[in-house]
Amino acid sequence: MASPPRCSPTAQDMECKLPPPSAPASECRPGRLSWGTLARALGRFKLTIPRTHLLATVDPLALDREPPPQLLLEKHQVPEKLIWGDQEPLSKIPFKILSGHKHAVSTCHFCVDDTKLLSGSYDCTVKLWDPVDGSVVRDFEQRPKAPVVECSITADSSRVIAASYDKTVRAWDVETGKLLWKVRYDTFIVSCKFSPDGKYVVSGFDVDHGICIMDAENITTVSIIKDHHTRSITSCCFDPDSQRVASVSLDRCIKIWDVTSQATLLTITKAHSNAISNCCFTFSGHFLCTSSWDKNLKIWNVHTGEFRNRGACVTLMQGHEGSVSSCHFARDSSFLISGGFDRTVAIWDVAEGYRKLSLKGHNDWVMDVAISNNKKWILSASKDRTMRLWNIEEIDQIPLVIKYKKAVGLKLKQEKKEAYLELKQG
Repeated sequence: MASPPRCSPTAQDMECKLPPPSAPASECRPGRLSWGTLARALGRFKLTIPRTHLLATVDPLALDREPPPQLLLEKHQVPEKLIWGDQEPLSKIPFKILSGHKHAVSTCHFCVDDTKLLSGSYDCTVKLWDPVDGSVVRDFEQRPKAPVVECSITADSSRVIAASYDKTVRAWDVETGKLLWKVRYDTFIVSCKFSPDGKYVVSGFDVDHGICIMDAENITTVSIIKDHHTRSITSCCFDPDSQRVASVSLDRCIKIWDVTSQATLLTITKAHSNAISNCCFTFSGHFLCTSSWDKNLKIWNVHTGEFRNRGACVTLMQGHEGSVSSCHFARDSSFLISGGFDRTVAIWDVAEGYRKLSLKGHNDWVMDVAISNNKKWILSASKDRTMRLWNIEEIDQIPLVIKYKKAVGLKLKQEKKEAYLELKQG
């Protein structure tokens, strides 16, 4: 089969120019300001964070050890919620807001041993961030000419790829920022992922309803499967062994493709009652989580195709008030996170099957989520043009989490008691 063309690294890419965000014009009128107006205005000022050298052990949310000078107001204080964000009562999670994109942030990742952040946006840029001071370390040039829908990075953080609505997949060297290659397709690309071993790239097609697996080194096609689904692909990903590709679609189906045998190993039809938006494997590769516009998440056994619909997994279907856009397992699969169009990030205890916490604060859809390798940080990307870095290291000491855990424990005890009585009576 013919291989995709190599890109010309010297070709100049036009910069995508989107209209700036509109801001309502207001006239400045003389007069006395109310204390409420003044407090809200002061709440919008940001303290500058001094630049420090980035170390693997540094706390990305830590400021200087000495407290910053306090801005005092006579008889009035800035409300505490302006510091912590719009959180549920008793669920104060430290977070940092990263601003720099001019349009919706569609994709986000931790990289370089959790010391850098990666993002892609509808403003046609892919950015590398310093989480310590929230600055942009690199804007990858020869950028796409249309919105970036997804980006992916190799396990060793050496290369990054991005899929764009300009029908291209581009790869850059993370250290130098140099464009390594560019592949153009004749259809829209809606998803792209590196395999864990860095040897392959899988791309999901919109109009052709298929996937393409490419050799990431010599830029040749390994396999291309058109009409793999009956409707547009929404997401695809490799298993931890880089041997199987899971894909989900607007057709509500899940498919598992074997790279070696080039055959479909598993098809699950009508896996959800609405379009499936995303999928992710556990790090063992035995289970696959899917998120859907039906507001639910489901965990599947990829060997049998069975949905884990008993016990712990039942309550994963009760957590978001809107479509679920994304999902991601922690490295040890001890917990799962999901982002939704209800503007929240949900943290799930996989073993017990309950939602530990819902992180609130974004002003628009949460479009992607990520977890650091050390499980201390969550990263969320939003249509509100920002990312949020959440510190969940002390999550189990939060009063609301303790309250939820006790409630789950009491429910389990009651279920066991009822089961025992039923057995005794039978």
